[in-house]
This record gives sequence, structure tokens and C-alpha cells, in this order.
Amino acid sequence: MDIQALIKNLHPLEIRVLLSYTPSDELTADLLQKKLDYKEGHANQAFSWLAGKNIIAVVRREPHTFFELTDLGREYAEKGAPESRIISFLRDSGPHSLPEIATALGLENKDVGSAFGMLSKQGVLAMDGDKKASYTGAAAPDSLEITAHLLKKAVAAEGGLLDQANLSDEEKKCMGGLAKKRGAADVPFRMVERETVVYKLEPIATEIKAGLEQAGVTGNEIGSITPKMLADGSWKNGTFRGYNIAIPPARIIPGRTNPYVSFLESVKDKLCSLGFEEFDGPLVETEFWNSDALFMPQFHAARDIHDVYYVKNPTHAKFIEEPYLSNVAAAHENGGDTGSRGWNYSFDRDFTRRLILRSQGTVLSAHQLAKAKIPGKYFGIARCFRYDKVDATHLSDFYQTEGIVLGDEVNLKTLLGFLEMFAVEIAGATDVKYVPGYFPFTEPSIEVHIKHPVLGWFELGGSGIFRPEVTKAMGIDVPVLAWGIGIDRMALMALGLNDLRELFSEDIEKVRLRKARY
Repeated sequence: MDIQALIKNLHPLEIRVLLSYTPSDELTADLLQKKLDYKEGHANQAFSWLAGKNIIAVVRREPHTFFELTDLGREYAEKGAPESRIISFLRDSGPHSLPEIATALGLENKDVGSAFGMLSKQGVLAMDGDKKASYTGAAAPDSLEITAHLLKKAVAAEGGLLDQANLSDEEKKCMGGLAKKRGAADVPFRMVERETVVYKLEPIATEIKAGLEQAGVTGNEIGSITPKMLADGSWKNGTFRGYNIAIPPARIIPGRTNPYVSFLESVKDKLCSLGFEEFDGPLVETEFWNSDALFMPQFHAARDIHDVYYVKNPTHAKFIEEPYLSNVAAAHENGGDTGSRGWNYSFDRDFTRRLILRSQGTVLSAHQLAKAKIPGKYFGIARCFRYDKVDATHLSDFYQTEGIVLGDEVNLKTLLGFLEMFAVEIAGATDVKYVPGYFPFTEPSIEVHIKHPVLGWFELGGSGIFRPEVTKAMGIDVPVLAWGIGIDRMALMALGLNDLRELFSEDIEKVRLRKARY
């Protein structure tokens, strides 16, 4: 072993131990605290570091039991144990019922009952025909005096701890009824089991000690300059520890918000700055709001693109709000008062109550139509669930930003302007195109596509103008623009990612790098 190299890597806490003791000494944390003025943590650090260098070894482990004074014990020490207080009260005041004793002494009824039971067995208390307890004049049991002595001794002890090894046989026996290991709130002492580890220095410590003395190392070298040292000038006469400037500094990682969360907040800020109001809704929805209110026929293959997750228990909502249920049912069956002929089938009012996980953000728009102001602009960021094959651009658990704009003056040109804002200003796309689409609830319907530098062209989301069958059933008689944009996909462009799954990565280093880039 290279002694000189080892000496250079010793901490002052280790050095003082090596200079103060020999391989024949038995060392404990308590000894170092008393003799070297170490704190308990410093003593354990010194032992751990020395053991890691094979300079010290464990000789044995000694279990110890301590009794720690609880809050209840401190109260007993101040006022007296219930038994002693009850004896004094009845001796001075005469017979009383147990509830009267509890009230007079501020004790719990159960504590008075337990104390009376024990003292009556000892013949110290008795109960008369009027259910009143009285003091018989017999001597109090010795255990009460021992209890008072233990409480007094614990109050005076450091930390309120009594070492079992220092108790007499009578005190140990009494402590058996006063202490618990767990759930000690209702007893005066808590039993604490600890282990003392005894160490001895290895023979090599003698050679290291000689090297330290030869080098003039004391373990009291200055490690850092304090304001006090600067003020009194004591640093000028001190000896400083050596430092290895080649050691890299500790990595400092500041706390940050998740980059995807920051992106979502930026989208919210953008829309709010444009005068939009945010809406939200439950993750568990009914078929009514998720599909029926959007004029998606209950029997039609159009629902296949919304392969929903059904809730197992409960399976159905108790009711659907009126008049929306009747209005939507009429729109499906014959068009109602929407000017449409509807889908011409018998609307299933039981199926419409079926509970599912929200499969599209547009369900929020359906809810909002029933309470929207005209003119008005609304948006929401909705977590949606849809059975899908997971790949770079598809997830079965995803987010959409959903929005509607109501007003007499809004039109398709207005809608295209909003879509361009999402694609260019929020997603950061440079190549954008619009293609015709089909959605049962909008006419015309438009899909917006953007070009990713790696993934190529993909759909960002769908949009359109709500059909009268949707709006009039909710009491709205003005044009309503609507869109559902895949905000996860916008984040791909904005955060410079190539796979949606990276948004929810468990690799914290990747998340930190992504945040720095964002």
C-alpha cells in the first residue's frame, strides 16, 4: 500500500482518529463524540471512510435498549401518574364517581377506569353502593413510587433517554408496564432499540500514523475560510488542507418544469392572449356527449375511428340532461328542427348513457355549445384515450387542443387562419397543406398536414364548421368553427423530436437536454 498516496486522500475526520488511537483501542461513535468532540454524523463518516480504505474493521455489534420519554410521560412527570393523582384526590375530597374523577382531574374516562381497576385489586380504592370510588387508606403500591422516580430521572436525562442497562431489576420490571415499542402515544415511555458498533484500527494504522506525524499533519488544517477567520485574521497563522484542482466540480442540476408541460402552457398563453376562454371536462364521458351530440350515428362505421375504452363499473350514467337528450335524439331520428332529415333510425336512449373514456377533444366543444356566449371563442387541452397501435406518430393516450369560435361573421377563411397559426406559429412548421376531410359533425371538413424533417408529412388535426344538427340541438343558431389539433404532434416539431413516445420518456437525461434545447 502506498502510504504517502493514502495520506493525501485522508479527510481531517479520519486523520484525528488515526492520530488519537492505536490498533488496541476499541472505538465507538459515542467515544469519538466525547473525546474528539465529533457529532454523531461525523463519527459515522470517519468510520465509513476508514473502513472503505481497509484501515478499520468492525469488532462486534452490541444491542442496547433505551426508554424514551413521550409527551404523555412529560405530562405525567409534571402532574403525576393517573393512579397517584386519583389517590390524592379521593383522600382529600372523599368519594366520587369515576366520571366525576375524570372531569375533576382532566383525565380520560378510560384512563380513570384502568387506574381504578388496578388500585382496587391492590385494596387501595373501593367502590360503594352508590357507584362512588373511595380511598381505603391502604398504602399505595411500590410501583407508583418507582414510576415517579423513573419519570423524574428521564426528565433529567439527556434527550429523555434511559438506558436499560442502568436500571435496577425493580425499575426494569416497572418499565415493562410503562413502555411500548410501537404506538407509544398512550404510554409514558417509548422503547427504542439501538446497536452500538465497535471498531478497531488495523495494524496498517500504526504506519499511517507515523507518516502523518512525519508530514506534520494534525487533522486541524483549515478546509475553508469563514467570515470569523477573515474578521479576526486567524487564517494567517493556520495551515491549509491540500486540494486537488483536477477533481471535477459537483454537477448542479437546477429544477425545471417538464419541457412538454412548458409547451402546453405556451399554447394556453397564446390562445388566451387571442381572447379565448379555456374549458375543461371529465375524462369519463357518455356515448351521448362523446358521439351522439356530435351527430355521429349510433350504428354507423364512422364510430370505428373512435375505438373507445368502455368503463366496466358502473357501465351507464344515471341520466342525460334535458332538453339536450330529446333534441339530439330528434336530430338523429328525423332531423328535429335543424332542417335535416336526420339518420332515419330509432335512437337508443339506453346506449347513449354508456360510460367510456373520452376518445376525442370535441366532446368538450359539445358541452360548451350548451352554455356558450355569442360571439365567443373557447379552447381546451384534452387528454384523450383511443385504442391505437403505438408508433412514432400515434399513442393510445394522447392530448388534443380543442377549440370553437361562434359568431355571425365567422367563415371558412377565418378557420384557415387559425389552422395556419397552429401549424406555423405554435408547431413551427414551414411546409403546411390543407386537404378535404370527413367528419360526421362538420361540413365542410378540413385536415391540416405539416411536414416533419424526419417523419415527413403527417396529419396535425381535423377541423370544420359544425353542422346545424350539432349546433341547433344545443340551442346555437350561428356558424361555429371547430378544430381538434393533435398537440402532441405539434410538440414534435416545436421540441425537435422524432417520436411521440419521447414526450413521455423516463430517461431523465433526455428530458433535461430537451428542456435546454426548448
